[in-house]
Amino acid sequence: MTGAPSRPFLAALVGDENVEALFSNEVELAALLAVEVALADAEAKTGVIAAEAAARIGDVCRTFSPDRQRLAEGLARDGVVVPDLVRQLREAVGDPHGDAVHKGATSQDIVDTALMLRLKRVAGIVEKRLDALVAGLRDLAARDGAVTLMAHTRMQAALAFTAADKIETWRAPLERQADELRRLGPSIFAVQLGGPVGTRSGFDGKGDAVAREMAKALGLADAPCWHSERDRIARFAAWLSLTSGLLGKLGQDVALMAQNEVGEAEISGAGGSSSMPHKANPVPAEVLVALARFNAGLLGALNQALVYENERSGAAWTLEWLVLPQMAIATAAGLTTARGLVKALRIRPSRAVDRYD
Repeated sequence: MTGAPSRPFLAALVGDENVEALFSNEVELAALLAVEVALADAEAKTGVIAAEAAARIGDVCRTFSPDRQRLAEGLARDGVVVPDLVRQLREAVGDPHGDAVHKGATSQDIVDTALMLRLKRVAGIVEKRLDALVAGLRDLAARDGAVTLMAHTRMQAALAFTAADKIETWRAPLERQADELRRLGPSIFAVQLGGPVGTRSGFDGKGDAVAREMAKALGLADAPCWHSERDRIARFAAWLSLTSGLLGKLGQDVALMAQNEVGEAEISGAGGSSSMPHKANPVPAEVLVALARFNAGLLGALNQALVYENERSGAAWTLEWLVLPQMAIATAAGLTTARGLVKALRIRPSRAVDRYD
């Protein structure tokens, strides 16, 4: 239901297989089924359904292979994959426990909670990469930090300073971003459970308890129903875009430093030209700039989904599915590219220091 379009060649430049896989049909389906299992188990623990029903639902979900064609047809018809998935699950569970499948829940409960499971995994991936990048920048500063550079203000030579001063403007905000993600995680990655209109009315008065049990089972935060309050999605998207923007700053600086007439940066393995063999193009730096601008544009599109009419918006929901995976993939790709760039980077003394000293 979600995912970026296939880009066989471009993926080598701006793709990320690990994060893109989290938005694949297979991983999404596994997450949807995991949520249905957690729902059934939580309802059994709170007395909403029988323990035997939950056991049967769990057994079926763990080996269930749905009819993919029916799911696709159902998605095209219903605008969401869950209604047909639940129909197929109820058929597979059979009597007398089929009616206990998905009891009290609505499609959005399952889809949003399954998304949170996958976004939490995205966050784990990008957090590790961000920490590695910060460590790489520290190593770069330790090796090249004493090199004298020319600072530039408004694209003009200003005063001499050190490479450590420059590197710090790359490292410090990225370190703050890592800290921010660790702080935000518990408030963002939460169970969504509300039932048809967000009141948890279909759980025999035990909706809050069901949500708590689901949160424990799935490793997500417990929270009141948030199905029409999309700030969690928007805050994570904003974090992704801001991270990409900070990487873009690094990339833009390196691209300028690598200009022949500046000569402050050398990139090992820089890109070549089909017609000018003398060139060493700062491809990874350019990619970081492109991804920063890409995610800045996508954030504007994603924030349109905050305009969420009443208690459920098919339009806003679909917009999230289109935009958010691309933002996650772009951020993950940027972190990998930035780490490679920092490893390949050598900072050289500025040729302009003597001229403007």
